[in-house]
Amino acid sequence: MQDLRMTRQRKIILEELHKVTTHPTAYELCQMVRTRLPRISLGTIYRNLDILVRRGDINKIEGEEMRFDGNICKHYHLRCQMCGSVEDVHLETVNGLERQAEEVCGGKIYGHHLDFIGICKHCC
Repeated sequence: MQDLRMTRQRKIILEELHKVTTHPTAYELCQMVRTRLPRISLGTIYRNLDILVRRGDINKIEGEEMRFDGNICKHYHLRCQMCGSVEDVHLETVNGLERQAEEVCGGKIYGHHLDFIGICKHCC
C-alpha cells in the first residue's frame, strides 16, 4: 500500500495549490512548486497529486487537460470553450441533489460535480 502521510513535498504542493484559484494543470503546478523545490520532477508532482486526491486534500477536475483544485468545499465551475480555463462559479450549491438523484436512479449517490460550459469573461 502506498504511503499516504503528509510529506514535505506534498505539503508544499498543497500550499502552492491553495495560493491560487486558477485550477492549474500538473505542469503549471510543477512550475510553481519549483520556486521552492527546484529539482522536483513532473512525475513526482503527478504521483503526489494522485495521493492528495486520494487523501481528499484536493479535487481533480477532469477534462481535456486535467486540472487540480485546492478548494474541496462543494462548488461549481465554468469551463471556457475558448481558452480552456476553469474558474469557480460562486453560486449556492443545490442541497439534496444527491438524494433526488438516488430516488430517480435507485442507486447510491456519494456526490456530484457540476461544470458550466461556456465562455469566460476574459474571452467574451
